[in-house]
Amino acid sequence: MDLSEAVLREVGLSRNESAQLVEEVLQLMSDALVAGEQVKISSFGTFSVREKGQRIGRNPKTGEEVPILPRRVLSFRPSHLMKERVAKGNRKR
Repeated sequence: MDLSEAVLREVGLSRNESAQLVEEVLQLMSDALVAGEQVKISSFGTFSVREKGQRIGRNPKTGEEVPILPRRVLSFRPSHLMKERVAKGNRKR
């Protein structure tokens, strides 16, 4: 919702058009990630999917060892510009 409001203010599309544009972009990003592709957003960062192998974990309540099955996880790596912007924001306080 915040993104579509920002598009509404910055681009001047109608509320419905802004919401539809944001939804379409997010759907394209999701589809690419599901297909195993990286999604790079200039000056923001890169989204990617990593394969995690099977490993042994521990049930925190019982201490019993349990297998954790292999899975795909979403990962985000911020760009250097984004890291710098966040760091500068931290110094203002």
